[in-house]
This record gives sequence, structure tokens and C-alpha cells, in this order.
Amino acid sequence: MANEILTYCDGRITINPAVCNGKPTLRNMRITAQTVLEYLSAGETEAEILRQYPGLEAADIRACLQFATRLMEQHYTLESVA
Repeated sequence: MANEILTYCDGRITINPAVCNGKPTLRNMRITAQTVLEYLSAGETEAEILRQYPGLEAADIRACLQFATRLMEQHYTLESVA
């Protein structure tokens, strides 16, 4: 189980312990979903991201947004530790 590759968003988001320290990546490439989301939050356009990362597809960028949205759907409990 420790080396199991998980996939989400029609296989576009992968979590592989051997790639990028297990962070969610796009199609098991060394491009993290976090990187794409950071570019988007900085105001970069989809076209500019695709120019900088020619291995990506427009559907990969949409998958990052979908994945982040699914994470926000979770219920979180905050606990004070101090």
C-alpha cells in the first residue's frame, strides 16, 4: 500500500509516494497541482501556464481546480494545542 499510486479527476491528478514526495501531481509528471494553483492565484492565464509547461493540457489545469474544490468540500475540525 505504501507505493500505491492514487488517481483523481479522471486520472489527471496522481499521488505517487515516489514522485514529488507524494504531493498531488499532474499525470504522474513532476508538476504539482500546487504549482499550477499558485500560478493561477498569481493571475497567470491558462495560456501562459500551458506555454511554460508544454507537457500540460488545458484539462490538467481544470483538474487542479476541481481537485482543490473537492478538498474544500471536506469538513475540518480545529483544535487548540496550546
